[in-house]
Amino acid sequence: MAIYIDLDLMLVKRKCRSLDLANAVGISPQNLSILKTGKAKAIRFSTLNAICEFLECQPGDILRYAEEETL
Repeated sequence: MAIYIDLDLMLVKRKCRSLDLANAVGISPQNLSILKTGKAKAIRFSTLNAICEFLECQPGDILRYAEEETL
């Protein structure tokens, strides 16, 4: 069981670059990359709120729960 980040998909849907999102939210591009790749251990609610506000989406649009995916 795991939480997966679908932030790349939402960025494509909104035709937005990662750098634009990082600047708008106020996080470094490196930290955004860590979040996008699923390597982040946590996300602050204030960051999640800012991402959702900028992308005009709900948390469920970028976060999903699923069984472990096999490679």
